[in-house]
Amino acid sequence: MKVAVFSTKVYDRRSLDEVNKGFQQELCYFEARLNSETVTLAKGYPVVCVFVNDVLDQVTLEKLSEGGTKVIALRCAGFNNVDLVTAENLGIKVVRVPSYSPYAVAEHALALILALNRKIHRAHNRVRENNFSLEGLLGFDLNGSVVGVIGTGKIGAIFAKIMQGFGCQVLAYDCFQNQTCLDLGVEYANLKQLFEKSDIISLHCPLTPETYHLINQEAIAHMKKGVMIINTSRGALVDAQALIEGLKSEHIGYLGLDVYEEESDLFFEDLSGKVLHDDVFARLMTFSNVLVTGHQAFFTQEALENIATTTLLNIQTLDEGLDCINQVKPPRV
Repeated sequence: MKVAVFSTKVYDRRSLDEVNKGFQQELCYFEARLNSETVTLAKGYPVVCVFVNDVLDQVTLEKLSEGGTKVIALRCAGFNNVDLVTAENLGIKVVRVPSYSPYAVAEHALALILALNRKIHRAHNRVRENNFSLEGLLGFDLNGSVVGVIGTGKIGAIFAKIMQGFGCQVLAYDCFQNQTCLDLGVEYANLKQLFEKSDIISLHCPLTPETYHLINQEAIAHMKKGVMIINTSRGALVDAQALIEGLKSEHIGYLGLDVYEEESDLFFEDLSGKVLHDDVFARLMTFSNVLVTGHQAFFTQEALENIATTTLLNIQTLDEGLDCINQVKPPRV
């Protein structure tokens, strides 16, 4: 089947081509992101394959349908960038990769915590300049710290287990309690309790209307002074302006982000020779206690292979007329 693959980098093509040896789909790669302006590239392709920052709104979906597209294959777990209601009305099926490497994301959250706590990024730069002073590099023991985990799906549960291994007390919040976490001895609490008690708060929940700007000015006000906030999930879970105010007042002591609400204009591209026009992001980067990575938490060899395998299997399953367990449909009220 002809598949238009958007938002591709060299590593995407390499992993997809290797796995496709066992599927023999006709893959056509586009570096461009899919949106209402680039959708004409997909004309004549029954399947489009997209990533996190492609925009599949009503206009884009209608044009895809006019061009003959019947399947949207997401190379990611999140699907907040797809208008599912419009897709269903147009008869376009949407499939995703629900789990590619939960260990990769959980481990990256830990990496951000360790780097922020022990000031690894600052120490590295100092030593390169022959500055071996320890002033300003004081950290704290993770052992005995209270870690709040918001969202205890596969990633959140693995992260909770990792933090327990460091001797941390883990609190969790989720609409549905995970038995794996309960078996580990994780204590569930409401959000207010989690905010008030946690030294570190890590986000591992999906972006929904209910979780949009979950971390806002009011939430931060309930947190401990000096709290560490980690987000490796979705950028819009946090209000970036509220983060800036929290950092300026020193209520937030550490901030680690692998995602950003307006990242579609920044991440996955080399902008080193260009002027940064996002004033909010630029302000965040002025704080020495902020560490940002460009949506790389998922980026391991194992994850790329799993993404390619599940994506191509999803496409093959639908091509054979079978039901796909990874199909996404709009919620029923």
